[in-house]
Amino acid sequence: MKCPVCEMDCVESAKDLLATLPTVFLPCADCSIRTLDKRSPLPTLEYAQPCSCGKRFIDEVFAHMYVIMVEEGDLKQTDPLIAVGSPLVHPGFAMDRPPFLPEKSLVLLTTRATKKTAERLFLEVPELRGVIKKGDFIPGITSPDLRSVPKVYELLAGCDVRADVFPLRTGPMVMYKQQSLIHIEFPRHGYPKIRAVEEHVGKPPVNYFIDACSGVGTLGLAAACLGVPHIVMNDAWYASAFWSAFNLEVNRGYLKIGRVKIFEQLQDMQKHPVTRDPIKIAETAGDQVIEVYQGDFHQLFSIILPMSNPVSALDIFDKKNLTSLEQVKREWLDKVGGEVFIP
Repeated sequence: MKCPVCEMDCVESAKDLLATLPTVFLPCADCSIRTLDKRSPLPTLEYAQPCSCGKRFIDEVFAHMYVIMVEEGDLKQTDPLIAVGSPLVHPGFAMDRPPFLPEKSLVLLTTRATKKTAERLFLEVPELRGVIKKGDFIPGITSPDLRSVPKVYELLAGCDVRADVFPLRTGPMVMYKQQSLIHIEFPRHGYPKIRAVEEHVGKPPVNYFIDACSGVGTLGLAAACLGVPHIVMNDAWYASAFWSAFNLEVNRGYLKIGRVKIFEQLQDMQKHPVTRDPIKIAETAGDQVIEVYQGDFHQLFSIILPMSNPVSALDIFDKKNLTSLEQVKREWLDKVGGEVFIP
């Protein structure tokens, strides 16, 4: 599959990616391991090369990046190893041990690297997929106020498209995202949001499911994989809406659909980064009807089939204000009906 960001082959279908999972981060018999204290400086400015199998323990990868960043003046030799940044592995899933990284399996979030250093890191550290300049904010929509364009991180080098894997009772699904534009949500042990979708979809599945604040489509795609015949996914942020649509194609082999028609590409959607009135971004053909919209979820009632009694997931970013949550649920039920839950 062609990557919509770098136009290279860094994205795969869910079936192809999942075929690599059993061994993707496991060492071979010849792999070496050196555990480093992340809160201390690197003892010596040295690092081991990747094994003949092409993998390297994650601490050794960080040692390599640390040495480059010291040489470029972005770090001092007294800085702790953790100052390099935060790792986002590809593919991401709940792991019980640190990984041995193959080529192009790591996106680095850093506050210290310059663009010049990031380009050197990308060229010299084979495990790197991309380098992102991290800010002191969360990228994407984090507030119900849609009047301003949200802040995003800066891609300094490489490509920042990566995938997370989520397990369902019907099998795993794969969700890609452009990490500089989307807030980070690590797959958690137990996958509570996925379990909530499974509970509310039921068995046999309900007829109509709405993922009103879809992000990259995780909950809506979960409902689709569980066999719901009609699904609507929606997000006001262009990057989320686009990746919801793109992930339909990624997981198409597990859905009852013939093709995915995407009406707008990522570059086109940048012209309307946040929208209120729903715009259809994608739809499917086949036994399942799956629609993707970009818009304010408060306005989504205008495109929902009347008297459809859907099950709706409202995965609102800020769940701390319980009074506001209850008001949102009441308004949704008044306009849409059916059943609503906040995962």
